[in-house]
Amino acid sequence: MADPTRRDELAERLADIRSRIAAAAQAGGVEEVTLVVVTKTWPASDVRLLHELGVTDVGENRHQEAATKVGELAGLDLRWHFVGQVQSNKAAAIAGYTDVVHSVDSVRVVRRLDSGAHRRERVVDCFVQLDLDPGAEGHGHRGGVAPADVEEVAAAVDAAPSLRLIGVMGVAPLEEEPARAFERLAAVRAQVCDHYPTATAMSAGMTGDFEAAIAAGATHVRVGSAILGSRPVLR
Repeated sequence: MADPTRRDELAERLADIRSRIAAAAQAGGVEEVTLVVVTKTWPASDVRLLHELGVTDVGENRHQEAATKVGELAGLDLRWHFVGQVQSNKAAAIAGYTDVVHSVDSVRVVRRLDSGAHRRERVVDCFVQLDLDPGAEGHGHRGGVAPADVEEVAAAVDAAPSLRLIGVMGVAPLEEEPARAFERLAAVRAQVCDHYPTATAMSAGMTGDFEAAIAAGATHVRVGSAILGSRPVLR
């Protein structure tokens, strides 16, 4: 039986985040923002409660945990987002159950995602992750490709029969004002759109900076702790 106290807690936090997203979207002139609730380390029972509260998009960042939850919650109408860095040796398996991959950062990962999706007769939506760390030459500590390499990875996704290029993703560096990083991401999104007009989405913003991301044009925000609370300690 579901814990009514936990349900009420999630409902209150979810309502607050939805209200803040709506206000930021209105202020920024963004027509629609998809809330991806990141449930890593939280049990499947919380995902079930979130679904009861109207959540349709759920994010995970570890393959084993994600695959287990997808199996446990197979009867629910959920759209699964993989938001963590994709290890190339797990990419094919990830493509077997996820609907959207936010963190595509190499041609090698593209090929393995495409192979896995093809075997399962699926089409997986993909964001190319940009490394927003100005001091890194690609694949900084937050992951992603250098701006100069975005076109190569985007072209690989676009050419993959079982993948669909929908936009770009980024994580703001800890050492920089998020708004500046998201402005760079928006500029790259515009460049990608010049070549791929349907790749209009921008995945940016987490619990601490999603409003700044929406102000820069984010269409997808990835929020976890503001809704679920501080993550439980893994043992």
